[in-house]
Amino acid sequence: MILMLLLLGCLTLIYLYTTRTYSYWTKRSVKHEPPVPLFGNHLGNLFGIKSLTEVYTELYFKYPDEKVVGYYRGMAPGLLIRDLDIVRNVLNVEFSHFYPRAMGRDPDVEPLFGNLFHVDGDRWKSLRQRLTPAFTTAKLKAMFPLIIKCAERLQIAGKHINDKGGEFDCRDMMARFTTDFIGACGFGIEMNSINNENSAFRELGKKALHFSLRHIFLLGIWEVFPEMRKAIRVSSTEVEKVVTNLVETIFRQRNYKPCGRNDFIDLLLELAQKGKITCESIEKSDGEGTPIRVEFELETIHLIAQVFVFFIAGFETSSSATSFTLHQLAFNPDIQTEIQNEIDQVLAKYDNKLCYDAISELSHLEMAFKEAMRLFPSLGFLQRQCAKRYTIPELGVTIDPGVTTIIPIQAIQTDEKYFENPHEFRPKRFGGESGKQINNYAYLPFGEGPRACIGARLGHMQSLAGLAAILQKFTVEPSAQTPVKLPINPWSNTIQGVKGGIPLKLRLR
Repeated sequence: MILMLLLLGCLTLIYLYTTRTYSYWTKRSVKHEPPVPLFGNHLGNLFGIKSLTEVYTELYFKYPDEKVVGYYRGMAPGLLIRDLDIVRNVLNVEFSHFYPRAMGRDPDVEPLFGNLFHVDGDRWKSLRQRLTPAFTTAKLKAMFPLIIKCAERLQIAGKHINDKGGEFDCRDMMARFTTDFIGACGFGIEMNSINNENSAFRELGKKALHFSLRHIFLLGIWEVFPEMRKAIRVSSTEVEKVVTNLVETIFRQRNYKPCGRNDFIDLLLELAQKGKITCESIEKSDGEGTPIRVEFELETIHLIAQVFVFFIAGFETSSSATSFTLHQLAFNPDIQTEIQNEIDQVLAKYDNKLCYDAISELSHLEMAFKEAMRLFPSLGFLQRQCAKRYTIPELGVTIDPGVTTIIPIQAIQTDEKYFENPHEFRPKRFGGESGKQINNYAYLPFGEGPRACIGARLGHMQSLAGLAAILQKFTVEPSAQTPVKLPINPWSNTIQGVKGGIPLKLRLR
């Protein structure tokens, strides 16, 4: 009897502990789904049934009359934003209240996550301030010849595919193109992954994004028990060692100084030579409310972390966006022909060779790329954590520090309220007057505000170069195995991924 009472008492305590936060949205009269003890509304994602983007998209469309919807990611309350004015406030106007990205990875435990994408607060601001000059128009133009070399190798690979019958995995080929681009522009290494399916650099990319059972299990604990995060290392030590050794070797080869190659390593070494970073704090202020100045030393591990995120973010997002664009063009041959005609006309002015100025003039290709990113953004959602108590003026709802706000990009970009016939592939909606009328916060593939993607223009230009290289020489068509609607990998959360590859057929023009 005593054992039964003890067991009952323990179960009661566990229940009370795991549900202690579940009145948060009820008290604020915010509609939400009933949470499951311990898991909240996160059960489907935690067990690999649906990706977070799919979960948030379903939630968005389930409550069409609400400006915000409550969500519980485990025991942590989150707020899904449906109203564009509130989205604008979170991402831009009230940035001082929402500067953390809330990724939660601790660089003291996982050093490669001490990068611009993951760190928050003053560390983020100092890095952003120091790295922004690396992405000026002049820097992009200087880097572009490296991109063109990769694009030319992509055309060679396309000819080999055509000679073998034309069947190919578009997702894999664009991943190898992006890997080559990252190798050349990020690491200063000519990898030729495009023509070598088993290149070491391509394997590194696969390992860095591989979801092993260990990774899934630890990430599940990390999600449900935030208190355990400083004791849990989710990422692979093998990947960290490979990246660290590779970057340190390149640094030594260049004597820790820029060598004139104009790649990302050069830019980082150039910035590191400038010494300590100082900036106005967004976390601390003096007694009168004036931000104090803070100072950080840019150490080698910080540089390595930036190269790592340049590799992962650039590799996965660009390859996803370009392969999805080609998938859409394969099912829309009239649009593809129009783009190819434009490529022919523009390149005729540049001796039929790809270059920075030529890519900048390909307006129809750019519209198609934007439309593909609208339908399938690489990042299906954004999130920002409340840094200090904030009241949403439109609703009078007050949220506390630590609450995560969620901006469901995929859902907003496929809402008929903002885009007519939202599930149709219509590139011309981004042209002329119709393009100018699109609300900045209804189209967010690269984010918006101070934490928008720093490498957006580089990724955009690199992607257009890869697409132009293929469409200049080839036509893409659906193969017998090509699905019209691509299945989403339920384990792909931060960056959306397709389950399996994207089979297409390549035909020489």
